[in-house]
Amino acid sequence: YLLDKSDKYDSRDVERLQQDDKWVENYLIWRHDVVDDTLKMIDESFQWRREYTVNDLTESVLPKWLFENGSLFLHGYDKEGYKLFWFRVKHHTRDPKQQLEKKKLVAFWLEHYAKRDHGKPLTVVFDMAETGISHIDLDFVRFIVNCFTDYYPNFLTKIVIFEMPWIMNAAFKIVKGWLGPDAISMLKFTNKSDVQEYISGEYLPPHMGGTDSFKYSYPPLVDDDFQTPLCENGPITSEDEHESKEEIDADTKETGELNEAQNLNQRKMNSVEQISKSEETDKTEIKPKNAKKALTTFKGPLLHISPAEELYFGSKETGEKKCLIVLTNVTKNIVAFKVRTTAPEKYRVKPSNSSCEPGTSLDIIVSLHGGFAASLQDRFLIMAAEMDQSSGAAVPELTQFWKEVPRTKVMEHRLRCHVVESSKPSSLTLKENAFNIPAKTNEDLHIQLTRLLQINKRLQEQVDRCLWFQQLSVVLSLLSVTVVAFCFYLAYTQRS
Repeated sequence: YLLDKSDKYDSRDVERLQQDDKWVENYLIWRHDVVDDTLKMIDESFQWRREYTVNDLTESVLPKWLFENGSLFLHGYDKEGYKLFWFRVKHHTRDPKQQLEKKKLVAFWLEHYAKRDHGKPLTVVFDMAETGISHIDLDFVRFIVNCFTDYYPNFLTKIVIFEMPWIMNAAFKIVKGWLGPDAISMLKFTNKSDVQEYISGEYLPPHMGGTDSFKYSYPPLVDDDFQTPLCENGPITSEDEHESKEEIDADTKETGELNEAQNLNQRKMNSVEQISKSEETDKTEIKPKNAKKALTTFKGPLLHISPAEELYFGSKETGEKKCLIVLTNVTKNIVAFKVRTTAPEKYRVKPSNSSCEPGTSLDIIVSLHGGFAASLQDRFLIMAAEMDQSSGAAVPELTQFWKEVPRTKVMEHRLRCHVVESSKPSSLTLKENAFNIPAKTNEDLHIQLTRLLQINKRLQEQVDRCLWFQQLSVVLSLLSVTVVAFCFYLAYTQRS
């Protein structure tokens, strides 16, 4: 393919394919490990990516009215923790002149999310409330279907269709023909009474029976509703947030407990370092102070962040309510950082707005507040930016710094929450021996389950073929017996 069609591919996609095993694996999974089918899909998707200039799609190259329309956006999570990709069908109208730009908007959102969350699958929501025949656009729907079936491998968990009008039943019969058997099983037709089987009320708008007060607007680009969590001195005021006395009092009561927890954690870390002499001999390019051996590490241009993807909290039964994030500054300058979350009422983060000296590591303690429990829908955002040596690191200087730093110079990294049912969670928690337990993510389990389902499907196909051959053999045997019997009968009658 590369030799015959190299001029039809974007060299950046070819380079990524040669380096990103996860991307290759997703193509193989989506094509049931059939190499020829996988190559064909890669070929088609690469040609499409070049045609639509997917790698170069940005807000600036798309018309502003597309974003202002509000027909497509990412917001919230389903009950399994997958991001929701919303299609507000009532805001879409058929217009052949605008069709290409609308398709590029879909590609923009999918690529934006794929790069940001490393290809974690999506749940698609078709909100068809208040729609009619004028909103049906089969060409646009087919493009959306092709994006998930042909261009973005293993990127779809399910399609939730809300209140589809009866007049559109005929149109969706056509759509089902495009989806194929695997994707058809992902269709979930819902209404107000059962949509919460898949999406909790906190991420559903009122007209769908939920309590989400989110109102779409642009700019800025719609993203997770990350907010500043409470820290040891109450909320951060760098973004003009005003704390109440109750919040400060409640948070102050926890200060002593969390400081004690931090000291306890330091003692445990020291004991781990003394026991594991091999860890002391590990050499890195920059030797951080208070170095710790992390389970997984995201290696960013400014900070290395451990864990890389998920924060592990215990369930109500296990009672684990604290988690540790380790930041390591890999630059030669001070790096300012701040932590935000989608559930600020649940979590306390210490520190949530500070700076990290060159070549040092810093611990951030994330703890659940009160009787709250972690959920798969909760997310954390770590923002970091390099500071000049002349800049101060006190709160007032940081406040001014964050107001002035360009968005293009800010490193962002997102962490998901995971609830561990066992008594020994496999994460960077503050429990004993937690650093030696291997992590097992939902994504790993999802991939293994997908493989098992694929193997089961192939076995079922083999069984069906065997049964078909068996039935054919029985029919042929019966025909043979019938022919032989008939021949004997003719011979017998001739002799008589």
